[in-house]
Amino acid sequence: MQHFILAVILLIVAIVSVISVFRQFKIKNMLALFFAAVSAVTFGFFSIATMVDVIQKSL
Repeated sequence: MQHFILAVILLIVAIVSVISVFRQFKIKNMLALFFAAVSAVTFGFFSIATMVDVIQKSL
């Protein structure tokens, strides 16, 4: 259960990062856009991977 909570927190961070990508693209801040995109991909990947792992272990 603890790992699933971690996955939800990582998913929330990924969603906030995606919002930041759109905001930085709008104001054309390329450095912040790069870091926001990298963090969105990274946190999104680990969130999905953690959720899949928790679901596989529960079956």
